[in-house]
Amino acid sequence: MPGTTRQRIVIGADTYPPDVNGAANFAHRLAAGLAGRDHEVHVICPSPGSGPDRVTVDGVTVHRLASHRTPFHPTFRVCLPWQTGRSAARLLDRLAPDVIHVQSHFAVGRTLTMAARRRAIPVVATNHFMPENLIGYARIPGRLSAAACRLAWSDCVRVFRRAQIVTAPTPRAVRLLHEHGLGTTALPVSCGLDLRRFAQPTADFGDEGHRVLFVGRLDAEKNVHELLRALPLLPGELPVTAEVVGDGSCRRSLEALARELGVHDRVTFHGLVSDQEVLNAYARCDVFCMPGTAELQSLVTMEAMAAGKPVVAADAMALPHLAHPGRNGFLYPPGDIRALASALTSILGDTEARTRMGEASREIVAHHDIGHTLDTFETLYRDAAGTLRSKGVRRLPRARENSEKHEYATYSGR
Repeated sequence: MPGTTRQRIVIGADTYPPDVNGAANFAHRLAAGLAGRDHEVHVICPSPGSGPDRVTVDGVTVHRLASHRTPFHPTFRVCLPWQTGRSAARLLDRLAPDVIHVQSHFAVGRTLTMAARRRAIPVVATNHFMPENLIGYARIPGRLSAAACRLAWSDCVRVFRRAQIVTAPTPRAVRLLHEHGLGTTALPVSCGLDLRRFAQPTADFGDEGHRVLFVGRLDAEKNVHELLRALPLLPGELPVTAEVVGDGSCRRSLEALARELGVHDRVTFHGLVSDQEVLNAYARCDVFCMPGTAELQSLVTMEAMAAGKPVVAADAMALPHLAHPGRNGFLYPPGDIRALASALTSILGDTEARTRMGEASREIVAHHDIGHTLDTFETLYRDAAGTLRSKGVRRLPRARENSEKHEYATYSGR
């Protein structure tokens, strides 16, 4: 059974809390979940710019590498390989992990996969990357953006070929890797959720209005403007307000758009809020809307489904894996505002259908429980080690493990 053998696991993440995004949240949830199963878990990630280089949180030891801000994204920080390569290599020599699980092909993931090869440490690589999630920040002219995306995918695949096992959150995300040149097998493994955390009763506010909710980054590829533009098209006899939870580069323009459309009094921009406030937002909404077109899985859509909400989503990328038309919500063609408004009207105007679809959302998302995800990765870590052994690759001796034991026993939470 998964979890019967204690492992020393290094998770390499180019984004990690306090960053707020799906990849960072998954890396933290994976690390904490594995630590909760008595594995020794270390995370190597960029520094957020201040704070200690090493800290233990939720039983996970987090090692921060020197990083720099970028002109392309307000919060994303990067490590420069020539500055952090030696630091990362020294960490691996001291930790001597059984497996390394990288969450991207950027500097941290790239550095760790190269160092792992020299030390014969098995690597599992998970892709959360889509160029569209970053390319907009680089202000690349439209005619060059397609070429930039192709180069970005080529770079991603080149790094991931070094891994013994490659995964992505959904079958669609796996196909993307293969379409862009990954010749080796890749496996779909859901990022998973603690479903119990979102299973709370729907809040009753005692009014007759309806609430549409969006949660996520307010960046271009999320297309939140489509939700705002749909509001004026909803029937006047159907009082609807929208709640927008999150922050990002487009917040000011979205607030301006709400004023321009005359719906500013029907839209609440909450910004970044606490975890409990997010749970409360899911509880009080009637339908969740995800207009994004670059979703490899969409954890927030899964969270809304776990809270028992119907969903209306763009018919793009991995969202059709979650929104099943007529069963737990509807899909609409990206950019088709009238179709979005029609889908929202269908759900908000029918209490019985809304209840039925909310129950179906819970059924559909049930197989995404984080327990299944942890079981799968525990097995894949052992399989990755077995792949190396089958090729006759021998590990370097753990020369410094004993000399460092006193230090890392303290910081491992055990």
